Amino acid sequence: MKNEYIELVKRWIADKDSVSVEALKANADAAWAAYDADPSYSAYADDEAAYAADQAAYAADDDAADSAAYWVKRYEELTK
Repeated sequence: MKNEYIELVKRWIADKDSVSVEALKANADAAWAAYDADPSYSAYADDEAAYAADQAAYAADDDAADSAAYWVKRYEELTK
């Protein structure tokens, strides 16, 4: 099952102009809300997805983009 929050972050990582800052912030808020709604469901993976969304939403430089990529990788490792 694909995670919609991760997919948006991956799209942004691939092309920074493909997703607006507003969409990234909304994605981060939605990712945390989903995690908070049911933290028992894939808790670690959902937590990684929320961190990835956060990092993308607040990326102001390459370091933040690297951090978002790190959390995407962690999510993918946890969901294999």
